[in-house]
Amino acid sequence: MKYPDFYKQVKTIKLYDPLSEFLGSFEDGIIEFDYLNIVQAAGHSCPTVAGAYLMTYKALEALYPNEIAERGNIKVEFKENIEEGVAGVIANVISNITGATRITGFKGIAGKFVRHSLMSFDAETNSSARFTRLDTNKTVEVYYNPSMIGGSPMMQPLMQKTIGGMASEEEKTEFGKLWQARVKAIIIDNFDNENMLRVIELA
Repeated sequence: MKYPDFYKQVKTIKLYDPLSEFLGSFEDGIIEFDYLNIVQAAGHSCPTVAGAYLMTYKALEALYPNEIAERGNIKVEFKENIEEGVAGVIANVISNITGATRITGFKGIAGKFVRHSLMSFDAETNSSARFTRLDTNKTVEVYYNPSMIGGSPMMQPLMQKTIGGMASEEEKTEFGKLWQARVKAIIIDNFDNENMLRVIELA
């Protein structure tokens, strides 16, 4: 399996998962996600997938500044409807990492390890996503704006030629490289760019 080198350069997200510890899935319940894991689950790498990964990383960093984040202990809310725009794509990425689901998640064991109903849509927020710790009610809102990170001017015409079936093999390859170059610019080069992604803690 071949993929762009920068996937493995993205900072990983480490969490403690009490359900995994209980069932002996991972030693001490420690799970570590990398960007490649998320791309494999999503089936592609794009500014939306990269942004969802980055939003989750930054939100968990703010919610758990001096400790490892706890999977299954995080509620996530979106302002969009689940069928609107890319809300579903972002939700799937965040769900994979945090364990939060709408209604399809794990129902728990004897009232513990419940994962369903931790994700909701049509929330009263202007942010891209709102994350809340269930144990402390600490809440952060994340604002993500990938439009400020542009790509090569050649990307759009190459995309149109590729979609229209008029691109050569070389042009198809070049389009893919340019597309991933923009993703790299977002998740590597602008990882700490607060003009692109801001995290605000609610009082």
